[in-house]
Amino acid sequence: MSPPPPPLGRSRRRGGRSGHPFDPALDDTELIEVRGQFTQGRWTRARSLLVATGSDWDRRGHRVVALAETPSAAGWARDWLLAEPDSADAATLLACATVVRALHGKDTPQAAREACVRAARLAPDDPTPWLGQLMLARTYGTQEEAGKLFDAVRIRHPDHHHAHHLMTARLAENHPDSGQDPLHEVYDFAAWAAEQAPADSPLAVLPVVAHAERYRVLVAAGSESDDPVRSGHWSGRRARQVMKAAFDWWLEWEREDHPRNRADLNFLAHAKVCEGRPAEAAALFLRIGPHATAAPWSYSGRDPYRAFLTARGSALGTP
Repeated sequence: MSPPPPPLGRSRRRGGRSGHPFDPALDDTELIEVRGQFTQGRWTRARSLLVATGSDWDRRGHRVVALAETPSAAGWARDWLLAEPDSADAATLLACATVVRALHGKDTPQAAREACVRAARLAPDDPTPWLGQLMLARTYGTQEEAGKLFDAVRIRHPDHHHAHHLMTARLAENHPDSGQDPLHEVYDFAAWAAEQAPADSPLAVLPVVAHAERYRVLVAAGSESDDPVRSGHWSGRRARQVMKAAFDWWLEWEREDHPRNRADLNFLAHAKVCEGRPAEAAALFLRIGPHATAAPWSYSGRDPYRAFLTARGSALGTP
């Protein structure tokens, strides 16, 4: 019998907030270098980076959002747009920076929507302005609005990684009082997305993401224990099938170049910890390296970085 998973860090502040600065750039070293200059107002390297990224839509969305989250991003993007009024890259970066500001209460949702619409007009094939609107709808919109925006992203890039994660999180929040419903719509959505994606797509991990997102909702609703040992959420037949399928896929996955692969590995490592399979979790932690993500380590309501360190230390046998 596998040993029980470790407690995922002591609870400090409900809601899973952390003083640790999780880096949205993950392991994109080129982005990290360019971002350092962008934060100082030197946007020409950011321009070159986005031009070079081209129509690699997952990578473009990842880089634009990471740049948008830097301090004063909206101001520097406006400077860029003043210098190049027809730049779709500048408009898209300004749109996503305005979305980030709106999500932090520093700008209005309406201003963010309008900025995204302007960017979409300049780059009709780019899903990134629509991703910005979906990020906004994740907090301020209805499910119908989120669904339409998700479809707008998929028209432009059917396997958009970040958009699928956002939609999964949104759907998981439906019917929080229904408990461990194996027929919940978020599971159907994740299974459908994984099945229709190409064989090498990281959307194969989406059923694990759905399971974690639903756990977050049930813990917040008080209908599920925040201790994975006491919770039945990670030990049922369906959970075991989902975890095994995703882990087996990862073992055979030959691509390490997806810009958000560390996000998937964090979800998979978290699942293996909650399932009580430390050896499998250890292999994932070795691949994650220092690139922890707040989600899903915050989903029990505990400090996410402490939870990550506790789980990693237990799996790897290190302090």
